[in-house]
Amino acid sequence: MDRRLPIFQPPGGSPELHQPLSIAMGGSVDASVLRTGPDRQRHPDWIKAKLPTGDNYHELKDLVRGQALNTVCEEAMCPNIGECWEQRTATVMILGDTCTRACGFCAVKTGRPEWNDEDEPRRVAEAVAVMGLEHCVVTSVCRDDLADGGAGIFAETIRQMRRTSPTMGVEVLIPDYLGEDLRTVMHAGPDILNHNVETVARLQKPVRKRARYDRSLQVLADAKAMALDIAGRPGTVHTKSSIMVGLGETRAELSQTFRDLRAVDCDILTLGQYLRPTVRHLPVERYVHPDEFAEMKQEGLELGFRHVESGPLVRSSYHARDQVPEEARRNRTARAAALSANGLSA
Repeated sequence: MDRRLPIFQPPGGSPELHQPLSIAMGGSVDASVLRTGPDRQRHPDWIKAKLPTGDNYHELKDLVRGQALNTVCEEAMCPNIGECWEQRTATVMILGDTCTRACGFCAVKTGRPEWNDEDEPRRVAEAVAVMGLEHCVVTSVCRDDLADGGAGIFAETIRQMRRTSPTMGVEVLIPDYLGEDLRTVMHAGPDILNHNVETVARLQKPVRKRARYDRSLQVLADAKAMALDIAGRPGTVHTKSSIMVGLGETRAELSQTFRDLRAVDCDILTLGQYLRPTVRHLPVERYVHPDEFAEMKQEGLELGFRHVESGPLVRSSYHARDQVPEEARRNRTARAAALSANGLSA
């Protein structure tokens, strides 16, 4: 029986398939949960990632270990870890490595978190300063066990990074904070506020479990309104969201999701192929060809997104430093100049 999944076929093309890359293309997996034998799922030939090698990769890995930091690059088994770490870019994951939710797509460990380190923001800021990054993304597990969901730690991490790396762009990929929790993060002044809808409205329940589509759109809308209220002018914070494809959504549903995101003035969109981390996770329903990713990018740009990153291995933080709108770069430069004038440069 042919186990190949349906693939978008561009005109005149018939892509061939091959066996999947090892170590889940960037991360290690318990061999007991991998699909093996003739029933093993095969990836198309455009699903390729660089293996994690090189001096910068190993140096960054040692730094992360030395500072006792978690990265979503490792915990979520990102296929781009080799490329990004070799370029000295990483997405730091705060609030521990155990999530209180069990989303159907995510490889991050689920359970009862025990991590509660108030000193974590300082350590993150110090590690990031040593890395010398132009742009840093900070994300977290969901911490429904905490009264504020961890919003206070997010905010303090932003403030600490502002002090140690004043010229660096700061992006946060947050859980579905609303109300005062979201305002806590926005008052700290990130350059980019990222919250992912992950999939289309119809598939939210099987994919995201306890999250809600309308709530996620509200996060993005409220973030823009709060940024305007706090700064008194538009353009101080840009919003961003990400969608995985290949989970059973239709192209019409994706187009509607693009429109819904633009309706709340979302600035940046990333689109990538869902890849099943283990057999305990949701299956891949379809592999989307790079040509269709190119079509979706064009569609997003025509709808008014400032930047669309679209491709099979694109993840929410992929090429994040290249997605920063010009206004955010100017804001960062002005902030650094003000700090320098007051003798507060890092």
